[in-house]
Amino acid sequence: MEAVLQVVQRINFYLSDYILVFLLIGTGLYFSVRTRFVQVRCFGEGMRAVFGEFNMQGGRQKGGLSSFQALTTAIAAQVGTGNIIGACGAILLGGPGAIFWMWIIAFFGMATIYAEAVLAQETRRVAEDGSVSGGPVYYIKRAFPGRFGTFLAGFFAVALILALGFMGCMVQSNSIGETCAAAFGVPSWAVGIAVAVLAVVVFLGGIQRIAGVTEKLVPVMAALYLLGGLVVLVCRVRYLPEAVGMIFRYAFVPNAIIGGSLGYALKMAVSQGVKRGLFSNEAGMGSTPHAHAMAKVKHPHEQGVVAMTGVFIDTFVVLTMTALVVISTLYAGNGILSAGTAEGVSKANMAQLAFGTVLGSRAGSMFVAVCLLFFAFSTILSWNFFGRLNVSWLLGEKAVGVYSVLAIGFIFLGSCLSNDLVWELADLFNQLMVLPNVLALVTLGGLVAAACRRK
Repeated sequence: MEAVLQVVQRINFYLSDYILVFLLIGTGLYFSVRTRFVQVRCFGEGMRAVFGEFNMQGGRQKGGLSSFQALTTAIAAQVGTGNIIGACGAILLGGPGAIFWMWIIAFFGMATIYAEAVLAQETRRVAEDGSVSGGPVYYIKRAFPGRFGTFLAGFFAVALILALGFMGCMVQSNSIGETCAAAFGVPSWAVGIAVAVLAVVVFLGGIQRIAGVTEKLVPVMAALYLLGGLVVLVCRVRYLPEAVGMIFRYAFVPNAIIGGSLGYALKMAVSQGVKRGLFSNEAGMGSTPHAHAMAKVKHPHEQGVVAMTGVFIDTFVVLTMTALVVISTLYAGNGILSAGTAEGVSKANMAQLAFGTVLGSRAGSMFVAVCLLFFAFSTILSWNFFGRLNVSWLLGEKAVGVYSVLAIGFIFLGSCLSNDLVWELADLFNQLMVLPNVLALVTLGGLVAAACRRK
């Protein structure tokens, strides 16, 4: 396990520190310019579309999903352990300044995910029975007709199946198991079995049941978590200015907390912000277009602006709440991490320690465990669905049953493995998904710009 971990960490080091930074920021800049900063111009339009259609009882659709169901399915994939464990890991390794770089990635990522949703709508397929399928494999083939496009689409499909259907779900169940074990004293393997059984019940209902669960679960889980976070911030309100200041100050001079040379510390802050930002909001990764392709809208632009709100809610609302709670309790006001890392503090228990400073150690631990259970379980549902679509495209519908059985096994297995290896494997395949997806997005940039102009 240790040897595998070191190899995977080395590959991830080059991907996240030297390739992903330029790809994600560069692609976000490209689409920001091509769409005349659609994330700013059309932000209000997207928010009105989301909250104007807010309905937790969308019901079954005759082919596809409602725009709100598509959004909640996408947000269910985005809002997971990345918003709690991922954010804590970024702060722990990259300092509070890593959150600034996560914001930067999210801002430009809003333009990228707009492009993903538009292209997913433009290239989706509607069968004779009304069923809808779409996603990056379709627009990759559109961008690169012929053998090269088939290879890239196949590469993406395999990477997604491994990243989300298998490794990603291991991360989610791993985080659920660790936090529930710490909060309730339940063995992580027992939690893994319970999560796997619940997942089977929902998986059997197909996309309509997944959408029905996520449209109810996402608003409730977000409201619960934000309410708990607000309680902590109200109690720590005098430290909020210091916490916000640390995010901006340590974004550029992080070595005071991380240690080492300024160059090393700055690189850690940026790379952690980029890597965890990708895992959190998934803009550019190619996962959420599968949900947005199924939305019933009159024009692709309509779903594009709705997709942008998913990144905003994920990063600027939910993840920022985690960051402010952690920094205002553990870093600001001479907190236990004000001088750097401390013994016994890890990304797995940081949020529980932070909430525990105000709610009490046991109540804080239980609160985070319950929220993480909701977050991670909803992500498992969406990621399994995205994996199922790619298995069907790659190997045919008959292979979906085998995939589902394996996926359930990985959900249980994730609750039993070491945290570091699970996260590194998920990072590896997440990053491999980005390469063909971004290449196709940029190639079809003219189609995205035209859709934005025709709105």
